[in-house]
Amino acid sequence: MKVNVEDVSSVKKVLHIEIPQKTVVSELDSAYRDVKKNAKVKGFRPGKAPRSVLERLYKKDVQADVSSKLIQTSFTEALKETDLKIISSPKIDPPELDAGSSYAYDAAVDVKPELEDLDIKGLALKRTNYKVGDEEFDAQLGMLQKNMAKKIKIEEDRPVQTDDFVLIDYEGFRNGKPYEETSKTENFTMKIGDAQIAREFDDSLIGKKAGDTMDFDVTFPEDYHNEKLKNLTIQFHVALTEIRKEVLPALDDDFAKSLGQFETLEDLKNVIKDNLTQGYEKRIEQELNEQIFKSILGKVDFELPESMIEYELENIIADTERRLAYQNTSMEKVGLSKEKLQEQYRETAEQQVRRQVILGKVIEQEKLELTDEELAVGYQEMAQNFNQPVDQIKSFYDQNKDRLDFFKHALLEKKAIKLIIDNGNIEDVEPEKIATTGDKDTETKETAGE
Repeated sequence: MKVNVEDVSSVKKVLHIEIPQKTVVSELDSAYRDVKKNAKVKGFRPGKAPRSVLERLYKKDVQADVSSKLIQTSFTEALKETDLKIISSPKIDPPELDAGSSYAYDAAVDVKPELEDLDIKGLALKRTNYKVGDEEFDAQLGMLQKNMAKKIKIEEDRPVQTDDFVLIDYEGFRNGKPYEETSKTENFTMKIGDAQIAREFDDSLIGKKAGDTMDFDVTFPEDYHNEKLKNLTIQFHVALTEIRKEVLPALDDDFAKSLGQFETLEDLKNVIKDNLTQGYEKRIEQELNEQIFKSILGKVDFELPESMIEYELENIIADTERRLAYQNTSMEKVGLSKEKLQEQYRETAEQQVRRQVILGKVIEQEKLELTDEELAVGYQEMAQNFNQPVDQIKSFYDQNKDRLDFFKHALLEKKAIKLIIDNGNIEDVEPEKIATTGDKDTETKETAGE
């Protein structure tokens, strides 16, 4: 067998593989012997049909089977011979098999990018000392309070005002006919001023009273989130049932208990503070990661295999589809398509792949391995994140080797990042301040707290 490797690029190779004629003939002979044993050919006893008859009846199937076997066997041998570290399935256009000649075919593959050893020690890194401020703490508490607010019917006879909540029935028409995207909807609650449907829609309700019915046009803007409504003028028929106001609950122990997992308001406040602190810890980690990759990428450049980029894009699209499905919608309904997402997130996918390659190189050059204790900690953290028993998480990964290998590699990537940070030159800095001018004086706000 002859194997020649063509270097299309540093990450794309074409293997030109040629199988000797005698091997082709031998495999064809073997295949026809097997067919002869089992074939039921009219006019011949089992196992007695001549080769010429078998070729006339089964040639196409036999050649397909033999060529598939030859490609599978020869490609595996070619990889061993060339020692290529392929990361994609080969792209092969199998030629027709001819017993009178050798069998030659081409296999295009992507290979792992090869990097020189990386200098990962002594990187200059800045670590921002974010702290939870009163403003953001109050904002989080206020958000919970707002989520538990009740919408109470306004009894007084007055018209709709901005910030009111209204209960309406509505239906939208286009050219006098009901339009699918604005189909008949009953008992719909919306806040005036939030432009939940459209700003014009809200404005048309201001000044109206409970019990009123009205008809008005709304022209949706060019940048509207729903593709099927962009630049369209819809005629709405609306019945205003009630005007409501928002009543916030008192911030006390009863409020904390109503959330179902706290005994006192103090317990709730402690959890909010812990969550905000953890959020800042993740932000610090993300900022350090960004600095690490920016520093390393500034020193090393390498080509990316298209298959790795496509795989990352598929993951991004799959995540988007799952998120939209969880929200009871779809890409089509929100005006998205796979082609649009591929274009929009290609640069993001490329950056992710570069990071994976760099971390893979660090793991390799530093000979990082995962201890049983580190794996156990990984299971524990995963169990906490998903609020599930550790045994259940462990069982989930143990049932699928590929899934477990992926999980272990993710832990090794974290270990690689920690190694870089531990060996970096860390400068602790305070969050940047933004000056804002008020009526009487100038105050400063931490950007982290906004």
